[in-house]
Amino acid sequence: MGQAKLLDEITALEEKVSNLTNHYWRTYSNADTWEFWLLLALFILPLVALYFLIDRKRAFHIGFFGFNVHVWFHYIDIYGYTHGLWGYPYKLVPFLPSSVTLDTALIPVLFMLVYQWTINNNKNYYLYLTGMSVFLSFLFKPTMVAFGLFQLYKGMNYFHLLAGYITVMLVSRGITNLFLYFQTTKENPKTPNTTKPIEKETPKRKRFILSKLFHLKRKAK
Repeated sequence: MGQAKLLDEITALEEKVSNLTNHYWRTYSNADTWEFWLLLALFILPLVALYFLIDRKRAFHIGFFGFNVHVWFHYIDIYGYTHGLWGYPYKLVPFLPSSVTLDTALIPVLFMLVYQWTINNNKNYYLYLTGMSVFLSFLFKPTMVAFGLFQLYKGMNYFHLLAGYITVMLVSRGITNLFLYFQTTKENPKTPNTTKPIEKETPKRKRFILSKLFHLKRKAK
C-alpha cells in the first residue's frame, strides 16, 4: 500500500470514528444525562475553588506548575485512550479523546493546591503529592469505575495509573524548578565586577597639577 493511499485510509477511519463518537455522545452522554451534569460540576467547582484559594503572590509560579500538570496528564491520558488502555463512557466534549473534566480542571487544581500548601508550610512536596496520587489512583478512579465514568482495558490496573500520576508529579516539579532557576539567575547574575577603581592622586601628582594651574594663571595675567 502506497503512502498516499494509506494516509487516505487513516483519514477515512478517523472521520468514521469521529462520527461514531459524536453519535454516541448525542445518544448516551448529552445534557439530558445526570453524568453530563456531574462532569460539568467537577469541571467548574475546582476552577471556582482555585480562584478563591490560589496564593496571589505566587499565582504565576503556581499557575505554571498547574499548566505543566495539565499538559503532561493530558498527553498520558490521550496515549492511554488512543491505545485502548482506558476509556470514558461519558464526556463533556465529544470530539476530544480525553476527559476535559480531569485533564483541564480537577487534576491540575488538586495538584496546584497541594503544591501551594507544601510551599507555604515548608512541607515535603514529594511526600504529600505522592499521597495525593495514591488517593486519585486507588480511591477516586475506582469510584469513577463504580459509577460507570471510567473503564480500564487490556489488563490495566490502578498501579499503572499511579505510575502515571507519579510521572506527572516528578516531571512537572522538575520543569517548574528549572524555570525558577532561570528566573533567579536572571535577577541575581553572578558577574564579576569589571569596574576599575578610581586611582588615588599621589602628592607628587598633586604638586604637578598645582604648578600647572599656577603657571596658566600667571600667563593669563
